[in-house]
Formats: sequence, structure tokens, C-alpha cells
Amino acid sequence: METNLDLTENLIRVGMAVLVGGIIGAEREYQDKAAGFRTIILITLGSTLFTIFSLLLDPENTQTRIAANIVTGIGFLGAGAIVRDGGRVAGLTTAATIWLAAALGMGIGAGELYFVLAVTAVTIFVLVVFPRFEMRIDKIREARSYRIALNSSDINKIEKIEKTLLDCSLKIVEHHQSKTEKSIIGSWKTIGKPKSHEKFTLLMLKDKNVKEFDY
Repeated sequence: METNLDLTENLIRVGMAVLVGGIIGAEREYQDKAAGFRTIILITLGSTLFTIFSLLLDPENTQTRIAANIVTGIGFLGAGAIVRDGGRVAGLTTAATIWLAAALGMGIGAGELYFVLAVTAVTIFVLVVFPRFEMRIDKIREARSYRIALNSSDINKIEKIEKTLLDCSLKIVEHHQSKTEKSIIGSWKTIGKPKSHEKFTLLMLKDKNVKEFDY
């Protein structure tokens, strides 16, 4: 790999970083995600510049170290995009996109322009087309976590809740419970059809023994 990069070649790589980051960022912006158009461009551009500078400053010794530092830094950005909302985790795709944008920037900085363009096309395909498959899967099967507080400390009522889950054709993956003097709190991780979840939710909302119900 050549390390004596001239200004024109560097500018081409910078322009490519803006283009690739803009393509991916536009899709994220359209989906109204936390890391949108400008953010993805800056991540891709930053990774490209770090890689170019590592080649210019010390081409024999710093390349691996710079790459490792880029991955570490991007990890913090990705972690900031992940949010836990009750029993659900949001932002994983955005975090993965941030990580991938940094990798593409490193590839651009290393001069692998055609390969980066090919990966960018694959990335857009995954982000645009695959959600349709996810929607079909979600219609068949959905994972949901429930937290239910009862206005009684009678353990038999917790068993009744579990029986209701099973009667609604929901599979219990994990179960925890705690007890106070006047109440029992149970939490369940379940898997089943969306209609089964809705049926169970309606039953819990109508149940007079249920003091709190969250999912």
C-alpha cells in the first residue's frame, strides 16, 4: 500500500467519505433516528482522516493502533445510541450503523474505494429491505416482558397469572417475583403471537387483582 499520499488523492478520499456517510445518514435521517445525516457523515469522515493521518505519520507502526483506537471511540458513541425502554431495547440498529460507518471510513482512508462502495450498497439494502422481513416475522412471533403487581400477597394469584399466560398461548422464557406484606410483584419474559399478547393484556387490564401492569 502506498503511503506518500498527495493532496488530490486525500481530497478524493475525503469526498468519498462525505458521499458514503451521506448516503447511509440520509436513510437514518429519513427513519428519524438519533444518528442521522450529519452524524453519520462526521463519523465516516473522522475515521477516514484518522486512517489517512496514520498512514502519513508513521505508516509502519501506527496503523493497527489507530484502527484499535477508532473502534474504541466508536464504541462509546454506539453505546449512547442504545436505550432501554421497559422490557425493550432500542437503538441497536443505529449503534451498529455507527460502527459500520466508522469501518467504511477506515476503508476509504486505506484506499479501498470500490470495496467500500460495494459494502455501502449492501448496507442500504439491509436497512431498507430487511425491515419488511422483520415486520412479517413480528406478525408471527413477538417477545414481550411483563411486570405485574397484585393487590394481594396470595401466592396462588401469581400462579393464576402464569396459567393465564399459558392459556393465551404465550411461552414463558423467564420469571422473577418478589413479595411484600400486601403485594406480590411478578415479571415475565414471554414469546408468542401478537394476538396472544393483546389477549393477555386485555385480561390483565380487566383483572381487579392487578394493581400495576407494565410491559
